[in-house]
Amino acid sequence: MQPVVETLSGLERRVELSVSMADVERAVQAELKRVARTAKVAGFRPGKVPMAMLERSHGAGIRYDAINGQVGQAFENAIQAAGVRVAGAPKLEPKTEGTPENTLAFFATFEVYPTVDVPDLTTLKIKRAVTAVGDDEVQRTVDILRKQRAEYTARDERAAVNEDRVTLDFAGTIDGVPFEGGKADAFPFVLGQGRMLPEFEAAVVGMKVGDTKVFPVQFPADYGGKDVAGKTAEFTISLKEVAEPVLPALDAEFAKSLGQAEGDIEKLLADIRGNIEREIKQRTMSRTKASVMDALVEAAKFDIPKSLIESESQDRVVAAREELKQRGVPNADTMPIPADAFTAEAERRVRLGLLVAELVQHAQLQAKPEQVRARIEEFAANYEQPAQVMSYYLSDRARRAEVEGIVLEDNLVQHVLATAQVEDEQVPFDQIMGTA
Repeated sequence: MQPVVETLSGLERRVELSVSMADVERAVQAELKRVARTAKVAGFRPGKVPMAMLERSHGAGIRYDAINGQVGQAFENAIQAAGVRVAGAPKLEPKTEGTPENTLAFFATFEVYPTVDVPDLTTLKIKRAVTAVGDDEVQRTVDILRKQRAEYTARDERAAVNEDRVTLDFAGTIDGVPFEGGKADAFPFVLGQGRMLPEFEAAVVGMKVGDTKVFPVQFPADYGGKDVAGKTAEFTISLKEVAEPVLPALDAEFAKSLGQAEGDIEKLLADIRGNIEREIKQRTMSRTKASVMDALVEAAKFDIPKSLIESESQDRVVAAREELKQRGVPNADTMPIPADAFTAEAERRVRLGLLVAELVQHAQLQAKPEQVRARIEEFAANYEQPAQVMSYYLSDRARRAEVEGIVLEDNLVQHVLATAQVEDEQVPFDQIMGTA
């Protein structure tokens, strides 16, 4: 008679499992005989170790494994017979009352996957990001490229303005005491790029070579240097040089410096436009995808297993430690990172994952080989050696799987957009490119 899986509450289930000690002992003796053929014990040749000695040295561990194996098989049989999908690992506790002699009995408590109902996609409200790419956007990109290749000419006769490169000496104190990193000589930086704190840069603007200034700077509370974070320092600066940027001419030499071998400006501008359009397409798609996922999560009304949330939270902790290690934090492996700090994010990821899996299956949105190849070709177009990039992805199953995941998400987004209530959202070029 198959054990009955009972519902405790929500997604939680319980089943009673029993294991015959006679079956366990048969499994133990069979394993002892197998071990005896190769066991090495001082004073005995392999295969000649007395069974009683093997029982003393190996019996406990083998018996433990045998019980686990029998219980695991009993649980698997019960689950298959009940036709349920288990989420996470079951929790076992021994049953002490009403158990027949020579029988081990356990209660296995576990969770099951929920029934995921696909929401009515026609009710979802999605914002589709749209960004225009015209001549102005191309020109702005060209200007940025020219600024990146600027040469600086000294203009010591005039006051410093944004985009000038200034060179100065500075010394800072807190309560009259110098602090580490608060002093430098002949220090260069470009005004307006945000390399220095805003108050520091504002103090330099308008100064001329030879000027000296004393001013306060309030360090932010979250400043990287803990010794100065949240404190007010007094800086003394002396300006040594003001250099004005001189941009390269938009000519054949400039085109060649950007990889246009023929020095053809028109072809260069066409290449830049193509690169911008590809980048904008990716960024607007990412923004639209986020809107789709937010709408799906909001519409996903079903219980999710606590065990999956806990597992996802632990994965987030591991990821956080890896990120800290990459940043060079010395105690990343041991510093306390509470898993419950990631509970909300973990719940969202699990809920979205379950719904997306159901949607993909329901609407047959799996990535097709021709879609994967087309996406790889799109990636490759951004590189100087597209054939090498194609080979990099096509020759490795794991890399192709990464692209398949991207294509699958794209298929899902397009499926939702084709059905949902979609409103185009005009996003300014500087905002979508992160240069606003």
